[in-house]
Amino acid sequence: MYCTGFCPYCHMAERLLHARGVSEILKIRIDLEPARRAEMITRTGQRTVPQIYIGELHVGGFDELAALDRGGRLVPMLRTEFPRAGANGDETNG
Repeated sequence: MYCTGFCPYCHMAERLLHARGVSEILKIRIDLEPARRAEMITRTGQRTVPQIYIGELHVGGFDELAALDRGGRLVPMLRTEFPRAGANGDETNG
């Protein structure tokens, strides 16, 4: 997840992922590593954070992540990417 330390949507995305069983999130802090901002823009075509990946799939920002969750598609996506996930999404790494 591309993020900054002061972005409320980044924090909300992290909380949602943890609530769905993701135990680890690779955070790329573009506020601490400015060169990574250009990488993010190139990879995603977006300038805002968070930019969230589940495995190699770019799902978008917090709004898209929350929409996946509301639609019941987030947990199955996490289970597909991280097969060790338990029945409720526990033990998932993202």
